Amino acid sequence: MDRALVVILGRPRRRLGWLLPLALLVVVCFADWNTSGDFRVLSWLVVVPVVAAALCPVGTTALFAVAAVVAYAVVDQAWEHEFRAGLPDFILVSTGGLLAVAAAWLRRRGERRALSVQNVADTTRATVIRPLPPSWGGLLHAHIYLPADAEARLGGDFYDIQPSPWGTRALLGDVQGKGLGAVAVAANLLGTFREAGFHQPDLRVVAERMEIRMERNRLYEQAMGYKDGDRFATAVLLDFPPPGSADGYIDVINFGHDPPFAVSARGVRRLDADSSRLPLGLSELAAVSERSAGPYRVPVAEDETLLLTTDGVTEARDRAGDFFPLAEALEAAVAEDPQLADSPYRLVRAVRDRMLRHVYGRLQDDTTIFAVRIAAPSAESVPSVLSLTRWTEISPSTTALPGRQDSTEPPG
Repeated sequence: MDRALVVILGRPRRRLGWLLPLALLVVVCFADWNTSGDFRVLSWLVVVPVVAAALCPVGTTALFAVAAVVAYAVVDQAWEHEFRAGLPDFILVSTGGLLAVAAAWLRRRGERRALSVQNVADTTRATVIRPLPPSWGGLLHAHIYLPADAEARLGGDFYDIQPSPWGTRALLGDVQGKGLGAVAVAANLLGTFREAGFHQPDLRVVAERMEIRMERNRLYEQAMGYKDGDRFATAVLLDFPPPGSADGYIDVINFGHDPPFAVSARGVRRLDADSSRLPLGLSELAAVSERSAGPYRVPVAEDETLLLTTDGVTEARDRAGDFFPLAEALEAAVAEDPQLADSPYRLVRAVRDRMLRHVYGRLQDDTTIFAVRIAAPSAESVPSVLSLTRWTEISPSTTALPGRQDSTEPPG
């Protein structure tokens, strides 16, 4: 019964769509009933199912098509001595109803296809950009992703957090271009980051593995003859000390990306470096000494939250062409609410709201806002990361894991 009602009336958000064709049906019949002589508006009933086809499901459109035909027959025969529209207009209303039902069916079919494409896009992105636990690797985090193309929902922005025995690594990046090609490159980089970020103690090796993966992807796309086989990606790679340690610093490797900000109630500071690497995929343009440049170390206090964004934020323009002043916006937000930096979730929402007001809700590029901070040490969070060290003690020839009878893969 409920399913039948859905077919006839439509989804809850569309159940009010039948009001307009119903009102039109009543108005046409009332107007024709109150006119006399040769002036008849009854043939306007053909518009009723046409309007229903644009707003209602197929079943509801068919009901309005039948209602229009019945109303035509009843009203046209109501007065014996008045002019009757007759058979030609009856055929017009009937044919219009049939065409409206066909149009409604085609519209619904197109909507189902569009919904299927959106579901595939959402599934693809959810597969590449995996969901993260609220507190992962000793870090609290929050993110907001805003696609410039609301229909496609696919872009080259990517981010992740990877716990390891040597600390927790975080990554934010942006692949040049859009569409499935950019998503494929992001997936390759994320896969390399998750493996190398877990197994390699040196952050420089993680960066080199990502650079090599980008080069391999470029060679593959060129061999396949893809026109966009020369993609590159900007990224920021962060290395946090293991949870529970007293180290108040992080290591950063910047691949031509906007540097992060450290936000606290005391103010906002930009974590600039003396030099940074070229974007991933462009290392052949750099000198040999610059290709393997080590990370730069910056102090981070316990009350500071790190904010990373893609160029969709910093290059967002208003109607006058002025860029979004991210640093000034952060300082103003912290001045209004000094406790804003205590919550990564509130921080990313504040940046999003101010940016959207700056551009009047019109985005020119995919936008990702990512905030992370070191979580307060607890008895539950520390062992969850430190216990990962047992995976590094397994020799390549080992076939059974100590103390385990299953073949579960390493966490993360």
